Amino acid sequence: MAARLPGALSAADYWRNLVAGKESVETFTDEELLAAGVPPRLLKDPRYVKSGVRLDGVAEFDAEFFGFSPKEAAILDPQHRQFLECSWEALEDAAHPPERFPGPIGVFAGCGMGSYFAFNVLRNRQLMDEVGLFLLRHTGNDKDFLSTRVSYCFDLKGPSVNVQTACSTSLVAIHLAAQSLLSGESDMALAGGVTIEVPHGQGYMFTEGEILSPDGHCRAFDQRSRGTIFGSGAGVVVLRRLEDALEDRDHIYAVIKGSAINNDGAGKVGYLAPSVDGQAAAIAEAQTLADVDPKEIGYVECHGTGTAIGDPIEVSALSQAFAAATERQFCGIGSVKTNIGHLDTAAGVASFIKVCLAMHHEAIPPTINYDAPNPMIDFARSPFYVNDQLRPWPRSGKPRVAGVNSLGVGGTNSHVIVGEAPAQAAAPAAADSKPQLLVWSARNNRSLDEYARRLAARLRDEPSLELADVASTLAFGRHAFDRRRTAVCRDRDEALRILEGEQPRRVHTQTVADAAKVVFLLPGGGAQYRHMGRGLYESDPVFREHIDRGLSLLEGALDVDLREVWLGDEMSDAEVEGVFDRPSVQLPAIFLVEFALAQSWIARGVKPSALIGHSLGEN
Repeated sequence: MAARLPGALSAADYWRNLVAGKESVETFTDEELLAAGVPPRLLKDPRYVKSGVRLDGVAEFDAEFFGFSPKEAAILDPQHRQFLECSWEALEDAAHPPERFPGPIGVFAGCGMGSYFAFNVLRNRQLMDEVGLFLLRHTGNDKDFLSTRVSYCFDLKGPSVNVQTACSTSLVAIHLAAQSLLSGESDMALAGGVTIEVPHGQGYMFTEGEILSPDGHCRAFDQRSRGTIFGSGAGVVVLRRLEDALEDRDHIYAVIKGSAINNDGAGKVGYLAPSVDGQAAAIAEAQTLADVDPKEIGYVECHGTGTAIGDPIEVSALSQAFAAATERQFCGIGSVKTNIGHLDTAAGVASFIKVCLAMHHEAIPPTINYDAPNPMIDFARSPFYVNDQLRPWPRSGKPRVAGVNSLGVGGTNSHVIVGEAPAQAAAPAAADSKPQLLVWSARNNRSLDEYARRLAARLRDEPSLELADVASTLAFGRHAFDRRRTAVCRDRDEALRILEGEQPRRVHTQTVADAAKVVFLLPGGGAQYRHMGRGLYESDPVFREHIDRGLSLLEGALDVDLREVWLGDEMSDAEVEGVFDRPSVQLPAIFLVEFALAQSWIARGVKPSALIGHSLGEN
């Protein structure tokens, strides 16, 4: 998963902010608002709320990384820019670079209104004349091109679908991605959404009876609920079928047990109004498909916009879906909108990521700005309570289960049932003395330096990480760029010294040519010596497997015990020298080393395009 949310540059930052109960609302000064383009007359209006939720780095984009020229990048909607970067980060977090993934990868996502196109691109008359409206729209300034742009940039061959259901967009995208996986049309899928407000860093005009808060704070389920505040952000999750993820030993944050979407139809007071029955039907269907009894659900992340009418309707719909659960106030509810505002099309994925992280960390973060319940919500006679403090979330003898609710203006409701990840057997620990090859790559040397710094920081922050796991992820779970560095280290401390620049001669930098190929060179007789390859035999299971197989095939074919002559310690050096000089002994040993070493390299992903040998090596 990957997130670009207010106050958080990563999913880990997002979690820390949630646990700390941080609210990302800022109060802007008149000077800041004037610089952001707010007319002076608005600043004097008492209805103008000088608060907003700003996304750090909203204008930043690594255009070169994705192959954009500076002009193309300037035309591209910031929503598309942020979603591209977020999608790449999500694939890295999943450790499945597209070029190494064997099956089709789908993309299901949506973005908010194209305000950048209206306020920036269309007002540039010179640009309009030079490029034309058609190309400007199709270069990345329309909702139709968010998902397909990702598929093009990353060469993804699965279904690429732009989803638009207003505020429920990104949770609907997660539902559709899950359906694509279950049907077999995708073997992995990216799902999420992005909304970035343009102009950015401004306040808003409060109007009585509308959805926006009069004071710039969202107070979900609270007696002071009068509206929400809009924010900007992006979120992407990578989904796979559970059995495939377990087989590949993927890191699993949580499991989707079931999901459902529907629409209210006309059964409500107006097009923009929510519906109890429609919401309740979607929730109940998701529970049925997940084969989950409502009594098993310990938490629901609600849509929770903090409106005086919307919150009671949502709780009423939840209560209707939980009607079979007679116990009172056993299930916590909350809303991340109190922390980061309403992210519109990205709201659902922000809620989903929050629940997955809560499963992973075994804790439920607090819903902030809550003092006393909205008088229209009778929590005491419902299954729910507002989770307004950080609570541990132990298993208590049964798996943790949660719901995620997202509701779209226009009536498209979505609900996802999430369960905790299954326990995975620990991989065999690598021997402390076994050397590990660390590889990392980037587009330039500056990025290589930054990569090494961040890798060292991760090793320091998480001492429980196995160096062998880190090496494997770097080698097989990352895209290989042309500028590359390698280092061999025996343990974590040595890795830190190398990555932090204390031993520069131990780091090797290369630029890979497009036509570079691997050739295996195989020697002939005379290259043998006692105990050759014994270190590999003791530390490399692939090498040992093929040596043992070869020695077993040779049993009885020679008049000596090749294992003892070659790898043992009982014979003296003088005795071994006389025996090992015989071609009938030395040549099988050399051949076995060549074959086993080749298989060891191939098992690590190093496959030769050609072989060359001398004498015996020609075999």
